[in-house]
Amino acid sequence: MKQRVLITGAAGFLGSHLCDRFIKEGFEVIGMDNLLTGRMSNIEHLMPLEDFHFYHHDVSKYVHVPGSLDYILHFASPASPIDYLKMPIQTMKVGSLGTHNLLGLAKAKQARFMIASTSEVYGDPLVHPQSEEYWGNVNPIGPRGVYDEAKRFQEALTMAYHNYHGIETRIVRIFNTYGPRMRVDDGRALPAFFSQAIRGEDLTVFGDGSQTRSFCYVADQVDGIFKLLMSDYHLPVNIGNPNEVTIKDVALEVLALVGSESKLCYKELPTDDPKVRQPDITKARSILGWAPKVDRSEGFKHTLAYFRTVVQ
Repeated sequence: MKQRVLITGAAGFLGSHLCDRFIKEGFEVIGMDNLLTGRMSNIEHLMPLEDFHFYHHDVSKYVHVPGSLDYILHFASPASPIDYLKMPIQTMKVGSLGTHNLLGLAKAKQARFMIASTSEVYGDPLVHPQSEEYWGNVNPIGPRGVYDEAKRFQEALTMAYHNYHGIETRIVRIFNTYGPRMRVDDGRALPAFFSQAIRGEDLTVFGDGSQTRSFCYVADQVDGIFKLLMSDYHLPVNIGNPNEVTIKDVALEVLALVGSESKLCYKELPTDDPKVRQPDITKARSILGWAPKVDRSEGFKHTLAYFRTVVQ
């Protein structure tokens, strides 16, 4: 019998690529999404497949999946600032109630469980680059706290189930990921830059653009996640590209790639926006044998080709 995997957030950007990977690997895939931020267009190519099943469901409510499950990947959550600032309660609920429901399901099914944590658990870091041993610098009551603390709670609850119930668990800390199927309107820098450049609009840069990010192409990210899930390591692991770049330089790269003569338009930096972000991937290299393969110039070309098909 084929192994069965449940992927929540299946209609989202990263979740849909994970569905593709598990189908390719020969799994039976159950995708679950309440479509709060996910889109059916991301998984419509999977719907005719015998090994793909879709459940339209909110994991903050009781979750039932008939039959056996070998793996559960909890990737459901608003993930961009524009989303979790609009939906703070839903963000907290999917991170807390949703995680609790799915850990209970993992216990009942004796399934290996993985949560999608994030570099945001490090907050606006005082340590650079960020290793898994760093506990973070997070404002729990700031506007970003609903997402940051939901993810930190997810990690704590997952470890509690691992230690108390003996559940097999994995924690992936995802750094900035990009590629096809990103939402045009999700409020993050890269979708905004590509969309604005294609439309001939000025590119919005928050602050002076000196804040840094480290962008990982989605195929590399999915590969790291898959390798971690199949490993025997239960503590958090950073999966991201350590190639750090300023937001201003990224904007200029996008303009050059698109061939746009648009300018940069500077706006006030949002509250608690991280000044730096760079993963230490020593653990991923040594434990998983993983490192990103796709450089930014190649990944940006694939991403631009996608955005040209969806930007109006």
